[in-house]
Amino acid sequence: MSYLLTQLANGLSYGLVLGLIAVGFVIVFTATGVLNFAHGSVLLTGAYLVAVLQPTIGFWAAAVAGVAGAAVLGVLVNAVLVRNLAEANPGTAAILMLGVDILLLTELTRRIGNRVLPLGAPWGADVVALGGVRLPAARVIAAGVAIVLFVLLWFLFARTRAGVAMRAAAADGDTAALMGIRLSRTGAAGWALAGGLAAVAGIFLTSFPSPGVAPTVALSAFAAIPAWVLGGFDSVPGAIVGGLVIGVATSLTVGYEAQLHFLGNGIGEVVPYAVMILVLLVRPSGLFGRKEAIRV
Repeated sequence: MSYLLTQLANGLSYGLVLGLIAVGFVIVFTATGVLNFAHGSVLLTGAYLVAVLQPTIGFWAAAVAGVAGAAVLGVLVNAVLVRNLAEANPGTAAILMLGVDILLLTELTRRIGNRVLPLGAPWGADVVALGGVRLPAARVIAAGVAIVLFVLLWFLFARTRAGVAMRAAAADGDTAALMGIRLSRTGAAGWALAGGLAAVAGIFLTSFPSPGVAPTVALSAFAAIPAWVLGGFDSVPGAIVGGLVIGVATSLTVGYEAQLHFLGNGIGEVVPYAVMILVLLVRPSGLFGRKEAIRV
């Protein structure tokens, strides 16, 4: 029983980290209508900055710098590339983001090489015992930080003028512009917020179970895509729920892989996409996504 509870707790904490990444996808999509396939490289950039800076300025200052650097990178991608698209076409923007992802990942891979850069996280390999469940401290801290950030996001979108402006721009950009809301400003804020969230997720993904920062960390963002699609392209609560569903499903599959050997090795890597497909067959707009009205 304790083993099952451990796997569930691991899945929930991992799902919350995936939710941070998935929420970034949602914010960029609702703010600018872009499928941000460069999100993985932004995540890796934030983690890389932390690993490079922490020997000089310490972990906490490096973490702040990494989050800020990822946020600035998001703003630059939006300002230099997305806003200058000749035609606001989602397909063109998605292809553009794939190109940005390849360029950033290539440069970061060149800089990192075949090394694994230590993150210098103060919690290290500590373990926290909660009843009969023993969890890595990194997972417990990640869950706590993610929950705090989700509460802050709720406050931002529900209680502040900037958040209301972002919601209005996402719901109807033309009407929001007529009401005096600057779409360029809300778009930049959305990209900055998504970049910062990705960097926070990157810090926890590179402290456990990964021993440090390596180019393969960028693939973690792609693991969050099923969570994003599952919850609905435009739903922040859906992204969080989607992350939890994918996290628990992945953790249980990996934890009981020996009993599921008939499904083949590495089934845990496939489960997120299988769950996504099954849900989309029933609800094409995702669990919380808005259905578009079709007038006839």
